[in-house]
Parts: sequence; C-alpha cells; structure tokens
Amino acid sequence: MTSTAEPDYWSLLGVDADCTDQQLKRAFRREARRWHPDLNSNDPVAEERFKLVNEAYAVLSDPRRRHAWQQGGGSSSDVADPFAQGFPDFEDYLDVIFGGGSAQSGAEVVEEPDPPFRSPVSAPPPPPPVRAVEDLESVVHLTPDQALQGTVVELTLDDGTMIELNTPPFAGDGWRLRLEGVAPGGRDHFLQLRVVTDDGLRIDGLRVLYKLMLFPPDAALGCAVDVPTLDGPVTLQVPPGSSSGRLLRLRGRGLQLDDERGDQLVEIVVVIPSDLGDAERALYRRLQELASESEQGG
Repeated sequence: MTSTAEPDYWSLLGVDADCTDQQLKRAFRREARRWHPDLNSNDPVAEERFKLVNEAYAVLSDPRRRHAWQQGGGSSSDVADPFAQGFPDFEDYLDVIFGGGSAQSGAEVVEEPDPPFRSPVSAPPPPPPVRAVEDLESVVHLTPDQALQGTVVELTLDDGTMIELNTPPFAGDGWRLRLEGVAPGGRDHFLQLRVVTDDGLRIDGLRVLYKLMLFPPDAALGCAVDVPTLDGPVTLQVPPGSSSGRLLRLRGRGLQLDDERGDQLVEIVVVIPSDLGDAERALYRRLQELASESEQGG
C-alpha cells in the first residue's frame, strides 16, 4: 500500500464491517488510548496512527460519511485537520471527546466515547509528552483473563508506600497507567502492563497479536505453518508473496467476553539468516540481478 492509498478504517480499529455501534465505540476507545501521543512519547508513528484512529471513527460512526467512503468517495479531504494546532494532553483529550475524563483508583481509564474528536482544543499549546523516570516506573505482568476483566494490583513504592489499584478492563500489552502524585515529592509513578503468554501471544483487549517469523522463500512462495493460539496450535496457510507487516486474521481465536469474541492477528515478519552459505548468497545475487533487469525492462 502506498502513502496515497485510502486507509482501511475497519482494519485500523480492528473490527468487521458488520460490527455493532457498541463494538465500534469499544474499539475506538481502545485504539485512542493505545496511540495517543501523550502516552507514546518514544513511538515515532504514534501521532500518525492516532490521527488515523480518530479519522476512522469519525467516518464509521457517521452513516453519511461511511456510505460515501464505502462508495469510494473519499473520507476526510474536505475536513480540516483537528490536530493542526497540536495535540492536547490525554486528559484534555478525554474532556473534549467524552465530556470529562475519569480515572479509577489513580489509573487513567478511557470512558466510552460518543462523538469523535472533530476540532482542536481552544487552549494554550499542550505541554510536552509525559516522560517517566526509570525509577518511577514498574512493570506489572497480567494473565489474559486479568487484562480482560480487570484485576487488583498491589504495589510497594521505594519509600515503602503501599498502593492498591484496579487495572482497567480490556487492557493490552504495553499499556502505561499513570498514578498521579503518589511518588516521593508529588511525582507520578507509571505502571507498564505486560500481557504476553509463554508462546509469545500478546493480548490487546479481545484481540490476540502474534509475530510469525518466516524465511524469504517461505514468504515468497507461501507455506503452511503451525502457530500458537490461546486454544492450542493451528495450521495457518501463508499466501505467496507475503511481505513483512502483512496481517493474517484467525477469526474467533481471541478472548471471549459474554457473546463477543475477538480474533487473532498474525503479523508476518520476514527474516534473513545471518549465516548465509555461498550457494545461498549466489541465489540472492541472482534474484537481485533479476529484479534489476525487471525494473529496467519496465
């Protein structure tokens, strides 16, 4: 996909075209919390992904705009960039979208949104992104069920202060929760949630994420490979011509809550062996020559 291609809004929010309004709102809440630049100061792609998440919800939650987008009529070319004046911090962002942000037990929790974020906050320029100091950040490991349902976490700070808090439901691996003003000197303490199984399955709400490492021949020609799931290994057919970053969906292989069940997304990662033999190097050189000839001939 080139930079000028129309984004797939359903994939951006991790939902299907037949999802309910409640599922759409829940997906937006999760992705907005995940990509807000205030909470991803070290991620260079967070800003662009956050804009796309807001754009996706703005289009999909509006029947008129969604119909126009599905008919190939574009999506946002006639809409001003709501972040042209910069990004508000996460709490201001909640105030604009939800009519007031909220937190439970000191942890930042994104409430169910109604309207999408459509206009910049008329406030002074936002403060710089929050940066946690190493000794003010703790890693908390959760099981998939604890991340999905929410659980009670007990934390002992360096000065002996005991803290008990409830993690938000539908949490995901890599989430950072801020405990405001609990550290010595009134500083904030951060919790980084780790939700990864022994098989390398990462939890993100109802979804399960997995990186599948493939050698170039398998990715180019396609292959059948066993991948782990929460219910045990399954055989996945990798299509020919699969490049790094391609996502393959295993429907219904995510977590389940009531009558709603998520999917598992398998991300292809093509790896090059570091110890290539002479014959393998010769093959790669020949492929390089063929590619160059193809470009010149085109």
